[in-house]
Amino acid sequence: MPFTTDDLFKGKKVAFFALPGAFTPTCSAQHLPGFVDNAEALKSKGIDSIVCLAVNDAFVMSAWGKDQNVGDKVTLVADGSADFTKAAGLEFDLSGKGLGLRCKRFSMVIDDGVITTLDIDESGALETSSAENMLARL
Repeated sequence: MPFTTDDLFKGKKVAFFALPGAFTPTCSAQHLPGFVDNAEALKSKGIDSIVCLAVNDAFVMSAWGKDQNVGDKVTLVADGSADFTKAAGLEFDLSGKGLGLRCKRFSMVIDDGVITTLDIDESGALETSSAENMLARL
């Protein structure tokens, strides 16, 4: 179902993070689980919702959410055509590895539509965009 960034961010403080792809090793073993495991701690620091974006289709994101036992802790958002990713200037090309255009690994705190923090990891790394780093900064 189509939605806007206002639907996600207006009037809320949101922990928003993105990753290269559902079912990929680091994303599945560390990045998403970190936000799922720390959901209550983030919410205790004033976060209203936690949103994860990937350049995948909605069916893949739904299946990944079930596989990862996300429940209602994290909202998984599909950026199937990479429209948001490209508009934000956070795309990178993994065509050489057979993965096509993907989103860089990042996290943001967005307060009523205004980005208050932005952490972008280098390709292949998970450091600054982790849930643990965000939690420490809140």
